[in-house]
Amino acid sequence: MPIAKGYAATDASKPLVPFTFERREPNDDDVVIAVQYCGVCHSDIHQARNEWGGSKYPMVPGHEVAGTVTAVGSKVTKFKVGDRVGVGCFVDSCTTCATRDLDYEHYMPGLVQTYNDVEADGKTPTFGGYSDSIVVKEGYVLSFPDNIPLDSGAPLLCAGITLYSPLRHWKAGPGKKVAIVGMGGLGHMGVKLAHAMGADVTVLSQTLSKKEDGFKLGAKDYYATSDAETFTKLAGTFDLIINTVGTAIDWNAYLNLLKYDGSMVLVGVPEHAVPVHAFSLIPGRRSLSGSMIGSIKETQEMLDFCGEHNIVAEIEKIDIQDINEAYERVLKSDVRYRFVIDIASLA
Repeated sequence: MPIAKGYAATDASKPLVPFTFERREPNDDDVVIAVQYCGVCHSDIHQARNEWGGSKYPMVPGHEVAGTVTAVGSKVTKFKVGDRVGVGCFVDSCTTCATRDLDYEHYMPGLVQTYNDVEADGKTPTFGGYSDSIVVKEGYVLSFPDNIPLDSGAPLLCAGITLYSPLRHWKAGPGKKVAIVGMGGLGHMGVKLAHAMGADVTVLSQTLSKKEDGFKLGAKDYYATSDAETFTKLAGTFDLIINTVGTAIDWNAYLNLLKYDGSMVLVGVPEHAVPVHAFSLIPGRRSLSGSMIGSIKETQEMLDFCGEHNIVAEIEKIDIQDINEAYERVLKSDVRYRFVIDIASLA
């Protein structure tokens, strides 16, 4: 079995530590990837610390994986050695389900997460991108456009697609007023993508500390949600609100910012339930919805869109030895705007 090196969580209450483990033997439809960079997602913290429940240890996090192909199986046709590729949030799905739909595979049964899961055989654990190599079925490997650097491109594989998918589904574009709630690792991608789609973009953030950044990334307006006047001034303004924050906020107040037939879409996951009043929805025929990453097909579409518009994440590169400090900084919103691990630091 191929030996890999990485960093792992061994317990919900302990820091990540160096970890050597076995990758599975490549099959004839597999791509072997030397990992060069891996983004740090807030969901890595949730899962490493078992905040959502169901965590399995040891756990090697990481689902924003970017690197180069080092070997391919005999049946692989899309990739060759040396290609610049990525791996996102899942590495397998049900390919024989009667309900299978390539546009919605990420919502179907049988999805295998890149880490904290088991392979389709039901026993082999999946380990993520905080490691020097990964083995993935060809159909779940993505191609980076030539003009997208692997370091700042890595976060596109989760943060990018998590925002791109709802923006496309709810038809963000010219003539649409879109609000992005939260100016963090997810939110800053939402600003860039919605602006590139032609929408009129507003950032709703707790404070105005990142206002200048918001304007640089494409926002037309920027408001502090700590100011109660914001919710009076902007009532009935937006066609679409994308809520990226993972903390409990008053969803009723934000729903009131929607126009008639407007939608608020959740992509951030608070730890506890948030109450919603029926009258926040009924009078304006408003909708409260959720969205989760995207299919492989849509993720490749997103990468190609980012290539066309020169969109990458704003990043701070770190050595893997600094991962535990990075987790604490993420919790303090002390990063602009996404940490990316330089896997060369494992050596």
